[in-house]
Amino acid sequence: MSESLRSELAALLRLAGPLVAAQLAHVLMVFTDTVMMGLLGPAELAAGALGAASYNFVSIFCVGVVAAVGNLVAIRHGAKDAAGVRAMTQAGLWVALGLALLAGLLLWNLAPLLRLTGQDPANIAGAMSFLHTLVFALPGYLVFMALRGFTGALGRPGPVLAISLGGAALNFVLNYALIHGMFGLPRIGLAGIGLVTAVVSTLMALCLALYIHRQPFYRPWPLLAGLSRPGMATLRENLRLGLPIGGTYVVESGLFFVAALCMGALGSTELAAHQIAIQAVYVAFMVPVGISYAASYRIGQHFGAGRIDAARQTGRLAISLGAACMLGFALLFWLAPEAVVGLFLDSDDAGHRAVIELAVQLLAIAAWFELFDGLQTIAMGAIRGLKDARTTFLVGLACYWGIGAPAAWALALPFGWGASGVWWGLALGLACAAAGLTLGFEWKTARLLRVERPAGRECLA
Repeated sequence: MSESLRSELAALLRLAGPLVAAQLAHVLMVFTDTVMMGLLGPAELAAGALGAASYNFVSIFCVGVVAAVGNLVAIRHGAKDAAGVRAMTQAGLWVALGLALLAGLLLWNLAPLLRLTGQDPANIAGAMSFLHTLVFALPGYLVFMALRGFTGALGRPGPVLAISLGGAALNFVLNYALIHGMFGLPRIGLAGIGLVTAVVSTLMALCLALYIHRQPFYRPWPLLAGLSRPGMATLRENLRLGLPIGGTYVVESGLFFVAALCMGALGSTELAAHQIAIQAVYVAFMVPVGISYAASYRIGQHFGAGRIDAARQTGRLAISLGAACMLGFALLFWLAPEAVVGLFLDSDDAGHRAVIELAVQLLAIAAWFELFDGLQTIAMGAIRGLKDARTTFLVGLACYWGIGAPAAWALALPFGWGASGVWWGLALGLACAAAGLTLGFEWKTARLLRVERPAGRECLA
């Protein structure tokens, strides 16, 4: 391995490590909320699941739009444009707050839509109780994500990790205290879980903002200066890149929603096994997500500086690193699926045997599933680093909805493959996305290398 490759790998790992850990801390918060819902009882768990699914579907779009902040900051930072870094971050903060308001209004008034879908009235009532406190998490959560993109794109992910871990710990303590009425706190059920998430999200955003404000490293980019007067051009640029990213996140999550519907049509055993396997996949998926963010930021810095060769090298390195990591998870799912499933269900309980056996079969397919999912996620981040989200959206839409969702339904039901058919359909859609996005990155960088342009600021156009 050449010296330049070793140096780039070290930089990528320094950035990816804390971002992966921060993603896992977020998963821990979601897991804690689910466990706490279960402690309240089966009825509360069902209502909470409905509310959480509604919130996640809306918030995933908002997170995608706000993700543009990190890409745009990285490009400006690579071009040594300090004023551009500040302006893009400030515009991103306003976009985050605007999205929080719109998404909050939608979720606050979601009950009529839930009734139209035929949900149980008791579940709707519980879900709305949860959502009416959870919506107040959106401003803090989205502002935190915008500031996370800012500091990560500057090569400083450490504070994000520390605050994420602290938030996960505080989320557990406050949830447990509210559910059990400790320290004189009232027991307020699902609304309390939503309230805790709102409080923790707000505190995380405030902590990161305070850290950025007080640390000397960030003085070249004073975010408070002119914050009340965002430029329309920077707002449009954030939305022009962010909206396709948000759309890509939605169509990808929609693919998994279709898979869950197919499993529900097959039966309760299939749906339970699917839920176990998908949770295992989701935890492993946080590794390529962190690498994807790191690759996107590093490639953005190279792109902004006009170093297209270095951007291509970083993308290839990140995709290879992701493949190696996901092969490790693939081996785990192939060689020890019972141990993975045992984390979710008691294998000694005879009543769980059918679900466990099916979940083990799905994890064997997940070994392929994970490899493709990891590759497509990192390739997607690499392309975004080149300030292109339209390609990722079009490839995702074609592969997730044109191939993956129809294949999952057809293999499961008309072809009679059952639960395994759903997962083979998912694997097919993700494999096509991995191939399409990887080739798209190669095509994009080759095209940029053919175009003669001065290094630096012209890449910002």
